[in-house]
Amino acid sequence: MSSRISDWFKERLGLDDLPFFRTPDYMYKVDYWLGALVAAAFIYTVISGLILLLYYNPEAGYSSTEFIINKVPYGSVVLYSHLYGAYAMIILAYVHMFRNYFAGAYKRPRELLWIVGVIMLVLTLGASFLGYSLIGDALATSAVDVGEGIISSVPGLSIFIPILFGNYDAGDYGRVLAWHIILVALIGLLFAFHFFLAEHYGMMPSRKVKDKVPAVYTKEEWQKFNPWWPRNFVYMMSLVFLTWGFILIIPNALAYLNGLPQQLNPFLNPKPAPPPNSPAAAHITTYPPWFFLFLYKIADFTSDVLVFLFIGVIIPLLYLIIVPFLDRTPYLHPLKRKVFVGIGILMITYLIQTTIWGDLTPGIQIPVSQQILVYLPPAVITALGLAVIRPKEDKGGMIKGTISPIMALVFVVVTSLFIAAGATFLANPTLITAGVLIPFAGIFILTTKKMAPVALRAEAQNQKVISEEVSRVPEWKKKLAEAMIAILFIFAVILASQLWIIPSTGYLSNLFGIDLGLIFLMLGEAISLYHYVVYRK
Repeated sequence: MSSRISDWFKERLGLDDLPFFRTPDYMYKVDYWLGALVAAAFIYTVISGLILLLYYNPEAGYSSTEFIINKVPYGSVVLYSHLYGAYAMIILAYVHMFRNYFAGAYKRPRELLWIVGVIMLVLTLGASFLGYSLIGDALATSAVDVGEGIISSVPGLSIFIPILFGNYDAGDYGRVLAWHIILVALIGLLFAFHFFLAEHYGMMPSRKVKDKVPAVYTKEEWQKFNPWWPRNFVYMMSLVFLTWGFILIIPNALAYLNGLPQQLNPFLNPKPAPPPNSPAAAHITTYPPWFFLFLYKIADFTSDVLVFLFIGVIIPLLYLIIVPFLDRTPYLHPLKRKVFVGIGILMITYLIQTTIWGDLTPGIQIPVSQQILVYLPPAVITALGLAVIRPKEDKGGMIKGTISPIMALVFVVVTSLFIAAGATFLANPTLITAGVLIPFAGIFILTTKKMAPVALRAEAQNQKVISEEVSRVPEWKKKLAEAMIAILFIFAVILASQLWIIPSTGYLSNLFGIDLGLIFLMLGEAISLYHYVVYRK
């Protein structure tokens, strides 16, 4: 049955004639498909945004937002998940970008693919900021005030404020909504171009296969791999449903949390803050959306807006755009590109450090000596670490003792959180800060212990992976997977039958989002198991 449906689509759409990338077996892993996760978050955010457009009135932003949450059937489910769809897109875009950065995926012939991706990330941040501003609460209006202040501080740019924000201060958000839609449309256009380039060049081959540029499979090699249709489509749909599931579950579950600490509000609270002119607004600390907290903190480093823009925006962005032309080494392995790897590690470390710093001490001026105290140690540790590592090569010239880019990212994040928790404890030694530091210290130690043996036995693991690829999956595992598909389907049907009795508005309405998210998760996992049963040999 499924074969007949697949053949029907293949014939009607001419899928065999499309120049899409044929994929080898070893690439059916999530870290090769991070771009698909970003696309899934983007598609969900666009769909939910179009639904919100039916009800949102830009001439009454805050009351319109409240109307959607309280009066529109399942309006809070759509609004909160729209917000977290954008959050997921930002996080996944960062992970996707830095994974490709450490893999050397910006090198020839993928320079243009990389540059378009960086521009899409900038547009995503801009569209998210404008979408955040449409809520019209005290935090959004404060963020817009900060944005207007930065622009007006640059000579000659004040004329762009009415073009960008219109009559925002008077409660008219029509211009902001228009720019929000324009930027999303631009992201969509660039996404189509980005997707075309990605399919044209194909996914980055493993370094065991091609360790130098240009890292692309030849047409002759392509012909040996799996056709794009239907296997890639099936695998991609499993990732899409899993992504949508988390986008729905997380914000609708968080909607039931009350009384979050101030430091967690920028990251976890999907509900709007009080309106800007209400008495309650005077009792909250204003801060920008979490994805701009790092810029908010950098603004505390200097009173000169131009210096702030160079440090926080222009230099990092310019570096990311021209890095394909700066890194001229033909090698892809991170240990053969130590300077650029070091810069990448520091960019992630500083991004996380500064974001947490902005959350803990919003709007507090920071002297230069304290800036050096915070930013110098990671630079020294990174430089010493990369200088000390002496990679060994086997007879084929491959470096032994490697780790995956994802694991390296996890290690960087854990290390940054540990450093931030330690600095907070030293600055304010209380039971609470100690309670935060101890678990982070434990996670850091466990991660470090895990990294060391992985690095030492990496070569053996690589050989094991190869042997697993050629070994056949036992039949009993496939039978077990088929049984799990049936169980997931039964649970999904039970949950779907419960959706219709959940109130469409009010306190319980967010259960609809949680249930629907669970159904998506089960569908995603069931499709993943189907992929395992049908395509794994």
